Amino acid sequence: MKIITINVNGIRAAEKKGLFPWLKKQNAEVVCIQELRAQEDQLDDKFYPKDRHTFYHPAQKKGYSGTGLYCKTKPDQVIFSPWEDIDFEGRFIQADFGNLSVISIYLPSGSAKQERQDYKMAFMLERFMPYLKKIQQDGRQYIICGDINIVHKEIDIKNFNGNKNRSGCLPEERAWMDELFNEAGFIDAFREINQEPHQYTWWSNRGQAWANNTGWRIDYQILSANLQGTVKSAYVYKDKRFSDHAPLIVEYQ
Repeated sequence: MKIITINVNGIRAAEKKGLFPWLKKQNAEVVCIQELRAQEDQLDDKFYPKDRHTFYHPAQKKGYSGTGLYCKTKPDQVIFSPWEDIDFEGRFIQADFGNLSVISIYLPSGSAKQERQDYKMAFMLERFMPYLKKIQQDGRQYIICGDINIVHKEIDIKNFNGNKNRSGCLPEERAWMDELFNEAGFIDAFREINQEPHQYTWWSNRGQAWANNTGWRIDYQILSANLQGTVKSAYVYKDKRFSDHAPLIVEYQ
């Protein structure tokens, strides 16, 4: 089973860069999309692949946020999050297939202003972590895909010292990731089998970040503990660019 996650930084822009022909060739079971930046009435037939079951969850605010799923198999059900404000921004969509749930999630960024950073941390600490610990115990299998907007360790960012006091690399954010992968028992699918440095999924559009591989690994596939040992391969696709993020592709047994 192959699952792809990508922040498209605008689905219409990514389509113009060839996203959909590439996805067709990949033939993934599920593709998780973040940052749609479009309403469904702005999307024509080419945004609804004929060989996939397509589900979008746009933000209420036009041109902002949003998530989506392209599924080879029709899900038993598709649901949104239990949090009204997160759904208002279209940040969470889940498809259930038997005992497996695949989630596309786009966590808030705190880089714009302190108010958003405070909101991000409050959500992660007070609501998201308790939710994750609860679902870890419910017996279902979970693959949580998306732009988490946090690097976990020094290996996950090119310029650690220069960014360790910036949103996305703050000590309290990385400590939250420690809790996720340690105390809460979730698994970083990529790092389960790939320990190589300089593996990033996002590059700033400023300067020569892409050319110099000055990146951040902020896109993840996060597994419930009962999926340990199921990852066959995990890699970041960089041959073509559809966005300022690169697709993260994981194949499972």
